[in-house]
Amino acid sequence: MSWLPDDFVHPVYVPVPDTALHLRPIREADTPLDYPAVMGSRERLWEIFGPAWAWPAETMTYEADRIDLLRHEKEIAAHQSFNYALLDEEETAILGCVYIDPPERTGSDGEVSWWVVDDLVGGEAERALDALVPRWIAADWPFQQPRYLGRDITWQDWLALPPTS
Repeated sequence: MSWLPDDFVHPVYVPVPDTALHLRPIREADTPLDYPAVMGSRERLWEIFGPAWAWPAETMTYEADRIDLLRHEKEIAAHQSFNYALLDEEETAILGCVYIDPPERTGSDGEVSWWVVDDLVGGEAERALDALVPRWIAADWPFQQPRYLGRDITWQDWLALPPTS
């Protein structure tokens, strides 16, 4: 049994209310926008995601990011997991990402996490994204027990949970 219903259609464009930003599935072609976003916020992102995902490595190259985004693009097409880029209106900058994944740990049917670039931390765009994500997941995704990593459970507590079988 898949983690999503066979007839599920994932959203392809999600406006972030009260901003000129939107979410859309990330693509390999986004590497020129993604690489500077990730590496420009790498130290803070490592503090968040490093212990769980070993990402983003200090030595991550542009090519490694391109390969990672190609993997994400293929996973999205196969409905295995989802990575949404947070983009400005003209899609000239990636300003963060939202990850929607099958559960790796027991107790949920979907695991969701997100980040914004350092320049947006604590600002209105981050607050708008923080407000949007749980509402969007509840409205448009088929989860009964989504888990918001780093939000409703710390990453440390999540890592301590038993893995799904």
